[in-house]
Amino acid sequence: MFCTRCGTQVVEGHRFCQVCGQEVGAAVAVPTVAPSQPPPPPPVPVSVPVAPAPVYAPVPPPLSYGGFWERVAAYFIDGLILGVPFGILAIALIFTFGGFGMLLHRAPGPVDPREVVGLVAPMFMTFFLGMFFFVLLQWLYFAGLESSARQATVGKAIMSLRVTNVEGKRLSFGHATGRFFAKIVTGMIPLAIGYIMAAFTEKKQALHDMIAGTLVLKK
Repeated sequence: MFCTRCGTQVVEGHRFCQVCGQEVGAAVAVPTVAPSQPPPPPPVPVSVPVAPAPVYAPVPPPLSYGGFWERVAAYFIDGLILGVPFGILAIALIFTFGGFGMLLHRAPGPVDPREVVGLVAPMFMTFFLGMFFFVLLQWLYFAGLESSARQATVGKAIMSLRVTNVEGKRLSFGHATGRFFAKIVTGMIPLAIGYIMAAFTEKKQALHDMIAGTLVLKK
């Protein structure tokens, strides 16, 4: 048998090893090694909250206002479009009542006032009906076309202009109607100053544009 400590062969019958004195068959205490500490866990990355980037609304392009002379040209074109049918009507009325003077001088002698009234009254009635028809035609023309998808009368469309509200959006028919009748106030200003204001105001607005809250823009 051999010593469990030093490995020397022990003589049979001996209880202890002759070299190291270890009792034969005794357990040898093996020094224990303390287990090494496990390595510390890696640091957990801390996410730093990042503020979201500010979202900016798209900036609309600046409004391009219609010039004064462009508006004058558009108004002239619209005037021709509306004036032609009314001129035809006026010529028809002249021919209808053209014999008025001849009737007064058809025979010598005093003129019967009742006969004059019988001729003048229908003439004035026809004149006022014609004016009413002309205003009605203008209203439907301007308010209808300026509130349409085109946002412009024929004259303004030719001059690449359109009528909008102060935000650059399409007018309703009621809004366009208010703009049309606001021109009555503009026309009451002497020397056409209400219209000339479109030449020097900041947003190129005439007086009726300011009253109705409208703009004339370039397309």
